Formats: sequence, C-alpha cells, structure tokens
Amino acid sequence: MNSAALYECRIRHVRRGAVANDFTYSSYLWLVDLDAVPRLPGPLRVLAGFRPTDHFTGSDRTIRAGLEAFLAENSVSLGDGRVLMLTAARVFGYVFNPLTVYWCHDTDDRPVCVVAEVHNTYGGRHAYLLFPDDHDQAEVAKDFYVSPFLPIDGATYRMRLPEPGERLSLAIRLELPGAPPFVAGVHGTRHAATISTLLRTAARHPLAPLAVAARIRRQGLALFLRGLPVLPRPRAHRRSARTRSLTKTGGH
Repeated sequence: MNSAALYECRIRHVRRGAVANDFTYSSYLWLVDLDAVPRLPGPLRVLAGFRPTDHFTGSDRTIRAGLEAFLAENSVSLGDGRVLMLTAARVFGYVFNPLTVYWCHDTDDRPVCVVAEVHNTYGGRHAYLLFPDDHDQAEVAKDFYVSPFLPIDGATYRMRLPEPGERLSLAIRLELPGAPPFVAGVHGTRHAATISTLLRTAARHPLAPLAVAARIRRQGLALFLRGLPVLPRPRAHRRSARTRSLTKTGGH
C-alpha cells in the first residue's frame, strides 16, 4: 500500500476540576500520502476507505482538492508539495474522526503548515490552519462546538503536532477561562501498512471508528450522570458537515 503506515495508538483524555475524569482507550490510525491514498483490493475495501465526502466541505473530487481549496481561501499554496494525512479510515461503511491532521510541504519538501480538522459527534467538522514553531507547537482560539461540557468563548487550543516517524506523539491542551485545562494525547508505534498487518490490527480493534464514537458518548453520559452541566450548542454550530472560517496562528 505504497508509503502508507498504520499506528496502533493509546488515546488519553484528562479532565480536572469538580467532576474529574481520566480515561484511555486503544485504536489505530492511518498515515497516508494524499497523492497515493490506499485503495484496498476487492472485499478488503470494507476495512479501509478514504472518501473526500468525509473531509472539509465534502463536495470535492479528492481529499487533496478539498485541502487545497481550504488553503487557497487562506492564501496558502503548496504547489505540488507532499501532504501527509493522519486519520481513521472508514470501516464497514462507518467513520468517526475526532481529529484528522495534515502535514503540508512545499515543492522542496519544506514544511509549510499543519491543518487540524476536528469532527464532533453531531456530524459537524471544522479545520484550523496552524503554523507551528520550531518545537512543533501552535496556538489557536477555539471556534467549534465539540463537547457539550466545554465552552467556546475564551477557550484556546495549544497543540503539539510533530510529523510522525517511528513514533506518533500528539498533544492537545484546551485552556479554559477560569477552569482547569482539558488535555488529550495520542501515542502510537508505526507499522508498514501491509495487508497482513491491517488484518491483524483490525482484528485487535474491531469496528474501530464505531468503538471510538461509542466510548466518547459513554464517557459523556457518565459525566452528565455525575452532574457536569451541559452547555447548549450555539445555533451557528448546529449545521452538520460544514467547514467554517479558519484562524491562522503561529505568528503568521
């Protein structure tokens, strides 16, 4: 499957405060070159699908075309530079991607920017354009409703998103006004995306996207039952599957 890789991951969410919560689950993610998106043979396609309808506006011919349209709206051009995408594939027709990350390079293979595309459990999506510093860190104001327990106004993401190698290590810290931060991390080990590796990984993590969505909803229900107040979803965030305006960060 060309240069694609699989990362078996441990994903951790930590919430502090009066209603604290700390949970970790396992899953797997794909790292693919957007110019060589894997297409599995025959019946194995149910184990990994990558559709442009699952990203950005959902109306572009390819995922790369959707990314480039988004970048053009923000005056960024890559030429024919390489783009790596870290994402969960569609499995048996279902996909849920809390976070998809794109590492974008220019024609000389120099890093240009990172795009972090966030999906919520209501079917909405939103992308953030980031210009990380020399430590792979970037900061951006939160502009999208994700959790019913976390505010938008005044909240800021601090992200550390180094391009994966043999190891995957991402960290997202949501700074909240007058409250402890919410912290999430993704850590994993790289494996070549061979058919045999995919079969073993899929067997260890059956229906992975569905399992991730179910775990997140179960944790949300537990927090609600423990008395954590729910914040109403703003009307502007009730439109599903839309990519709204983006904010540049990192000094640009």
